[in-house]
Parts: sequence; structure tokens; C-alpha cells
Amino acid sequence: MPVTQVSLHEHIDVVARRVIEHADQLTALDAAIGDGDHGINMKRGLEVVLADIDDLAAKPLPDALKAIGLTLVMKVGGASGPLYGTLLMTLGRELSESFDRAVLASAFGVAVQAVKARGKSDVGAKTMLDVLEPVRQILEAGGDGLPARVRAQADAAAAATVPMKATRGRASFLGDRSVGHMDPGARSSALMIGAVCDVLEGRT
Repeated sequence: MPVTQVSLHEHIDVVARRVIEHADQLTALDAAIGDGDHGINMKRGLEVVLADIDDLAAKPLPDALKAIGLTLVMKVGGASGPLYGTLLMTLGRELSESFDRAVLASAFGVAVQAVKARGKSDVGAKTMLDVLEPVRQILEAGGDGLPARVRAQADAAAAATVPMKATRGRASFLGDRSVGHMDPGARSSALMIGAVCDVLEGRT
């Protein structure tokens, strides 16, 4: 699965803009169960990424991932910056410029484990991990129509956080009152994953 410089530019652009376009939605989701700044914070960090997109897209994929991850750590406030930064920087360490589905699945698995360790959390706690882990499983299984199935799984997994009770993060302070709201980190994860799938399918 080679990633050309042109497609890397498109991936960065589409992913960043997709989240920025949904910043108000993400902030509203976070206002219900968190600090109310997830969308604002993600928008701020990804606007910095877009401002540097030409330099980022000129890098080899591993270096671009690590640079974007570092930017998110530095520019996105709250827990999201370090968690997304950890995900991308770990992917950058695990991937080469060209890779197949099995290598991607393995690298994504390592990255998800790194996010679990960084956030001291796991699946079922109403976090971004409730999207990342199901997506990892789809990647590992492989098969036809992978981008469409990954997108569908990410969206379904984000929706599945609505009835969950949060046990990690600020939302956990609400206890039972966290039930009935989609986790904002799960939603932003689904947005980014869906954007990548759209680029792969030529839907942008």
C-alpha cells in the first residue's frame, strides 16, 4: 500500500478539514460530558497542521506522521493532544513508506496499545479506544471492501458509546449522567478514520 506524496497531501488535507468542519459538533458533544473544548482544541491543532501541509506532505510518511503527532501534542489542549499524538507518532515509528494491509494492521495495533498505556484506559470506558480497537480488528481481519467496512465500523463504534457509562476521563466524574451522550473523542476518531477511507476510495 504505497503512499505517494500527492496522496499524503490529500490525506492530511481531508482529515484535518473534516475534523475542523465538525468542530462545533465535537464541542457540543464535549459540553455535555466534558470541558466543552474538544472541538475548539482539535481545530486549533489541525489548523497548525494545515498551515504546514506542504512541508509535512514532502516528508516520508513515517516522518510526516511523527511530525503531525508532535504538533497535536504541542497544540491540542486537554487529553486529546497527547493521545492523538501518541497514536500518530507510534504509527510513524512502526510504518515504512510502503506497506501492506498486514503491516498496517500490526502497526495500528501497536499504536492502539500505546494509546491505552498513555491514557491508562481500555475498551468499554467510553473513549476514543472504543472506536480504535474495533477498527484494528477489521484491519487485522482484512478482506474485500476494507475502506468501506472500516468506515462503517468506526461510525457504528462511535454511536455505540452513547449508552455507555464513562469510567475514564472527565466524563467519568458524571457517573450515570454520562449515559446517553456520544463520546467526543470517539466521534473525532471516527471522523478522521472516515476521512482516510474516503480518500482511499476516491470519494473526496
